[in-house]
Amino acid sequence: MSLSTGIVGLPNVGKSTLFNALTRGSVPASNYPFCTIEPNMAIVEVPDVRLHRLQALLRPAECIPTAIQITDIAGLVRGASKGEGRGNQFLADVRGVDALLHVVRCFSDDGVSHVDATIDPVRDADTVLVELVLADLEVAERNLPNLDKVVRSDPRSVRQGELAALQKAHAALSEGVAVRDAGLSREQLGALRGYAFLTEKPILTVANVAESDAVDGAAAVAGLRQRYDSAGLLVIAAQIEAEMSQLEVEERALFLADMGLAQSGVDRLVQGAYELLDLITFYTLANDKLQAWQLPAGTTAPTAAGGIHSDMEEGFIRAEVVTAAELEAVDGQVSKLRESGRLRAEGREYAIRDGDVVTFLFKN
Repeated sequence: MSLSTGIVGLPNVGKSTLFNALTRGSVPASNYPFCTIEPNMAIVEVPDVRLHRLQALLRPAECIPTAIQITDIAGLVRGASKGEGRGNQFLADVRGVDALLHVVRCFSDDGVSHVDATIDPVRDADTVLVELVLADLEVAERNLPNLDKVVRSDPRSVRQGELAALQKAHAALSEGVAVRDAGLSREQLGALRGYAFLTEKPILTVANVAESDAVDGAAAVAGLRQRYDSAGLLVIAAQIEAEMSQLEVEERALFLADMGLAQSGVDRLVQGAYELLDLITFYTLANDKLQAWQLPAGTTAPTAAGGIHSDMEEGFIRAEVVTAAELEAVDGQVSKLRESGRLRAEGREYAIRDGDVVTFLFKN
């Protein structure tokens, strides 16, 4: 299943333009709030140079890349946490995705209005994040009294840890701190999963700049970089990317070279979203089909096999593993790796690594 990433931000910051660039589509990108009413969704291929090298080497009949689901969510306005604008629907749409791409306007254009009349990237970014924090704070305050009552009535309750985690999250949210930055352990975050906190989701801040700032954007994003760099910041000129997405591959490469860019902003963004969720890619080659698969880092071999088919996890025997680099070094000849002892047999505890090429052996 593809991971799901939602594009969020104030109205008229370039969310739909960015969505068009990512999907090579043409959803409305008009100059008025709530242009995106129902969220637009698309599946976008994750750029993978390693997969293309393996494809050229192995020449399979079929080659399948990994992908992410991108959702263009309606613009948020101040007061969304209380239902202002399309606040309730906005919050519901945000709850439905795994990670957030927060688009912030860092360009001036007299033809595109701004909900606050002036361009201030830090203010705009804060507006969105504050609304998410307030929505989470309301959830915490609504649930804390009942959970506290349950635990007090039974001191041995298995929900003791959940209460401690919720109290810690509430304290952080009360100070304007996101749940993901509250210092909660992995176990505590797991205990809070049922609350679907918006600020627990990983977030990548996307600074949408003018074409003249596409290469470094230093001046346009200085304030954002100082405030949000620790949470991840990517500079992109969405309008240029949308126009470039309509070009053929060769024309696009020339366009990038003329602008002094090594890689398109769209490719960097998709890779950033992928990394945001701490995912890795591994590969399988079976029945003349080369396929890339996405996994959370640290996933064991049986679980990875189960992502392909449940029977493979249930009947798991072992995994035969080489790296993509090792396979490239012998021109794709697995027999050479087997003869030299570099084809590894891994058991149930083996954690699949990024770039592994895996053959799963299992009982039917």
